Amino acid sequence: MTKLTLGTHPYLLGFEQLERLVERTAKTGNDGYPPYNIEQTSDRSYRITLAVAGFAEDDLAITVEDNQLVIRGRQNDDGEDRIYLHRGIAARQFQRSFVLADGVDVGEAIIENGLLHVDLTRKVPESVVQTIKIRKGTS
Repeated sequence: MTKLTLGTHPYLLGFEQLERLVERTAKTGNDGYPPYNIEQTSDRSYRITLAVAGFAEDDLAITVEDNQLVIRGRQNDDGEDRIYLHRGIAARQFQRSFVLADGVDVGEAIIENGLLHVDLTRKVPESVVQTIKIRKGTS
C-alpha cells in the first residue's frame, strides 16, 4: 500500500509547500525559553507576548524571514568584574520562531514590565472569480 502525503494527494494541487512548512516548523529548535502566549485579539489580529525580563530594547531583535517571525534576544554578560555568591539569573540568549501564514503582517512591538508584545494582523483575501475560456483544439 502506498502512503499518500499531503503534497501528493491528487485533490490537493500545489500544496507541496505546506508539507515543507510543517517540516520546517518542527525544526525551529525552540527549547521553551522564553515562555510566551499567543492570543487572538480580534477576528483578524493576534498578539504574541514573550516574557523577556532583564532584556532591554537593544538586546532584542525582531525580523521576518521567509514568512517566519524570528525574535532574538542577546544580553551582554557584564558579570566578569562581579563576584557572585549565587548566580541564578544568567545572561541567556534565545531565538524564538513563529511561522506566519500568507497575508499575516507583523505590526508594532512593545516592551513593558518585562513582556515583549508583538502584534500581528491578517489581511482579508479578496474574492477572485476567474472564468476560463474553452477553445477548440486542432486535431
